[in-house]
This record gives sequence, structure tokens and C-alpha cells, in this order.
Amino acid sequence: MAGDAGVTPVSRLRIALVAPPFVPVPPPTYAGTERIVATLATGLHELGHRVTVYASGDSELPCEVVPVVPEALWRSGYRGDGLAHLEKTLARVWEHAADYDVIHSHLEAATFLMARYCRTPVVTTLHRRLDVGGVSALIDHFPDVPLIAISESQRRWNRDANWIATIHHGLDFAATPIADIPGEYLLFVGRISPEKGVVEAIEVATRTGRRLVMAAKVYERDEVYAGALATLMLGAWPEPFGLVAIESMATGTPVIARRAGGCTETIEHGSSGFLVDDIDEAVHAVSRLGTLHRPHIAAYARGRFSAERMVARYEQVYELLVAQRGLGLSQAAEAPLTGRAVSNDTQLPRRASIATSVSPERSTRGATPRTGRRTAARARTGAAARSTRGRLDKAS
Repeated sequence: MAGDAGVTPVSRLRIALVAPPFVPVPPPTYAGTERIVATLATGLHELGHRVTVYASGDSELPCEVVPVVPEALWRSGYRGDGLAHLEKTLARVWEHAADYDVIHSHLEAATFLMARYCRTPVVTTLHRRLDVGGVSALIDHFPDVPLIAISESQRRWNRDANWIATIHHGLDFAATPIADIPGEYLLFVGRISPEKGVVEAIEVATRTGRRLVMAAKVYERDEVYAGALATLMLGAWPEPFGLVAIESMATGTPVIARRAGGCTETIEHGSSGFLVDDIDEAVHAVSRLGTLHRPHIAAYARGRFSAERMVARYEQVYELLVAQRGLGLSQAAEAPLTGRAVSNDTQLPRRASIATSVSPERSTRGATPRTGRRTAARARTGAAARSTRGRLDKAS
């Protein structure tokens, strides 16, 4: 793409990805966050960036892996809350922060302190619900730290947070089969727990006279998706994103989901599935499945939720953060951004650029300011971030 008119090649960046130490990357069975980290790491590596992943030592990736524990904690039988291991992971990343142009964490709110005080830009993708466990209030205390949401629904409780972007998940569907002919059974995929809609799925299957296939946490399930009449996602729990939906649609199988959470952004009602408000509507949706075109569903999912599309958006976010770091935030608040806003609905050039990366010397400059100056710096940081975010929102 270097020769394309109007497209500036992205500089090679030094990127640290930080994964939870509980499951290997990629996961041997099923784990959503780790799958996304693996997809992102592989895609960035293939684009020529120098990618380092902080994860368990049994992770297998084409890029460098820094083992924060010898073996994934859950694989080794560990059943604690893991807080100490998260802190140890972040301490190790922070120790080597000057080696990177940008640090991208997937450790949820545990990263916020590092993101505020680390000299290298730190951005956090939040993968969980934000309205439980006090997370929303914690975000309010850190209005300056850069955040990425995985759906607009996820970020709605903290509208004034420093949201750099909303980036929908993407997966590699190259080996995913497409079934043009619908199967006979309804499918439930996910954790066998009440909030996931197990009871509702059983009721819909019973009322429609359809067989129900239930698949829990298994990694290879594409054939099960492809052979289904429809996938049911009827839990009252609002999915922050819902990988099940895009996995199902990529095979051509439509999704019947409760009108809540990220599903309202991934499923096109009446086109790739149906969004329903109760069991009666779900039963009615089953009777309407014949109006949907499975090849269209597969093409839609593979185009909108591809790994390449997700990687391109994260690449642009990194360039934005590096640009702000290089300019200094007071200048970044006033400087025009080249490139386009990060949007899930914007078609981005594969290698569109906002800025070049900072030099190694620049990434280590400056001493830690005194406490009084920190307070003023945080205020300026928040103002600059809001100004930049405003320009991004207008551009999209």
C-alpha cells in the first residue's frame, strides 16, 4: 500500500500486548479475551510491527512472548482471585515500558494506575460489563486514561470517560465453513449458567418443536454452528460484545438474540438474525427464519467482523497515541489529526497512518514530576483527551 495515493505507510511500532495470565494465548479450548489477543498479536506481527505479548509461558504465538508465569494459572490448578499475579504482570511490563512505543493492556481496570503514570502511552481494552462490581465508579476516578470499548453499549454508563475508540471484535474466518442449507436444530453455545439464557433456549425449543443442541466451552465448534437452523442468545445478561453471534453468522447461521448489549450492534434485525424482547418474540422469530439468506449472513459477518478490520483499527489507535505522545498533549489538543476517526462503520485503508512512531530517546525523556505538578498535568491530560475525542466523534 506504500505507493497508493493519499495513504502514508504506517511506521513499524514496538507494541506490548498484555494478556491475563490465567489461560494460554491462544486458548486451548475457549476464552474470549485470549482469542482476541492472539488474533491481534498475529495480525500486527504479520504487518511488520515488533510485537511482544506478556502472557503465560505456555502461550504459542509467532511473535515474542514474555512469560509472566511459567504455565497458565488455571491450567496449573490455581483457583485464587489472581490479583497478585495481575499486579506482578503489570510490574514487569512497567519495568520495560521504555522499550515500547505503546502498551495495550487487556487486564481491565487493573491497568489504570500504570496508564496514568507510565511515560509510554498505555491503552486498555475493556472486555467486561462496566455496570457491576464498582467498575463504572472506578472509571470516573480515572478520566484521563485512554480506553477502548468493544461496543457502544458497553461504554454508555461512562460517557465522559476517555474513550479513544469503540472497536468491535474480529476473527479469522478463513477456515470457517459456510452452510447454504439450514439445519434442523436450534443451537445454544456458551457457559451453562442462568444469565446466558439456558432456560429460555429450552423453552423456545420446546414451544417450536425443535431439537436443541447445547455446546459449552469448546474451541472447535464451527461445524456445529454451520449445521444449525439458528443460534439462540436469549439471556438477560447484556453481552458487552458476544463472540458467539459473529461466529455463528460467519457460517451463515442466523442468530436470535435478546435486544440487549452488544448484540444490538452486531446483528442486523431481519437480515442476519432477529432481535427479540421476550420468549414469544423468539418463538415467532423461529417461524421467520426462512426469510433470511444464509450466504448474505456469512458475507456480512466476514466483512464487518474480520480480523484484518479489527487489527487495522487498533493500528490506527496506536498511531494516534504515539502522535499525542510525540507532540505533547498540550499540542495534540490543538493539532489537526491526519487520517480518519476510528469507527466500526468506516472503511479504513489497510495501512492508513496518523503519525510516525516516537524515537527510542523520546520514550524515556523527562523525570517524574512533583505531586503538585502531577495534579495539574492530569487536568491538562483530561482536557486534551476530551478535545481530541471530540474531533474524533465529529469526524465519524
